[in-house]
Amino acid sequence: MISKTPPIIFGTSGLGNLYVETPFDVKMEIIHQFIKHAPNGIAMFDTAGKYGAGLALEVLGKCLKQLEVKKEEVIISNKLGWYQTALTTAEPTFEKDVWKNVKNDAIQKISYNGILDCFNQGNELLGGYPSQMASVHDPDEYLSASLNKKDEEKRYNDIIESYIALNELKQQGKIMSIGVGAKNWRTIERISQDVNLDWVMFANSLTLHDHPKELLAFIKELNKQHKTIVNSAVFNGGFLVGKDFYNYAQVDKSTEDGKKLHAWRTSFFELCNEFKIQPAEACISFGLNIQGINSIAFSTSRPEKVKENIEMITKEIPAAFWEAMKRKGLFTENLITTKN
Repeated sequence: MISKTPPIIFGTSGLGNLYVETPFDVKMEIIHQFIKHAPNGIAMFDTAGKYGAGLALEVLGKCLKQLEVKKEEVIISNKLGWYQTALTTAEPTFEKDVWKNVKNDAIQKISYNGILDCFNQGNELLGGYPSQMASVHDPDEYLSASLNKKDEEKRYNDIIESYIALNELKQQGKIMSIGVGAKNWRTIERISQDVNLDWVMFANSLTLHDHPKELLAFIKELNKQHKTIVNSAVFNGGFLVGKDFYNYAQVDKSTEDGKKLHAWRTSFFELCNEFKIQPAEACISFGLNIQGINSIAFSTSRPEKVKENIEMITKEIPAAFWEAMKRKGLFTENLITTKN
């Protein structure tokens, strides 16, 4: 089992053309920079069949091969549940208006056999760089699509059956560890009661802007159980560092929620400017240094940002900044409880 993940994990959604189409040579340089500057020399990638309907998997494998990276020099975590299919419509049907200029579509396969299909296809798309870690992708979204209680029970059983398949792969030595990643941390909590997980990944759930005290209590419990914990999307989908999307949904400034988000960010940016701190530095420091968090996962579409983002994990944020955040009401709880 992979007992400890590196402090920074590179998320590959951008390799699948999330929001924008990125040229292949730029993607290659992003991966090259991450491998070059990976903390402790361990480059770990978080990927999924959902990212560009398998495009991210294909690009990652091709880039690693062209960069002549040895298999043992990288760790790949593949989130399973989406299976690449032929594109028969003008746009992909699995997630509209998100993935740009992709050549395939994808269907959801969450079941015992479905997860095995996704695992095998994922390794094929990676082209010789097999994933060592595996999980069920977005089980929270799968459950939220339930038509009624009976359907919800059936869907949850599909998830449990998927983990039976993953456990068999682990017993066969085909993967080293099993985890779960979700945006709704309550789904992770539920699954953890029925599945012996090696690691968990919280997405959009534990950020400077959103950090419920119930989640922190759950993290403490996981830490006691010696589970590896990864904090993903610490920028809330990019919004906390100036992008237009919050948790992958475009923010409408004309709505009440949109106005509140922009007001929060304006105050946050003002404080960062006052303390001469980059917003990303504050987000990364907060997201990584909470007790129990082992790693953060981030992504970027700009090669020049890779080294900069990695270096941010050692950035020391003055206590006065956190006090000012609290004083301005930008923390919802008393959360000056980091490792530092």
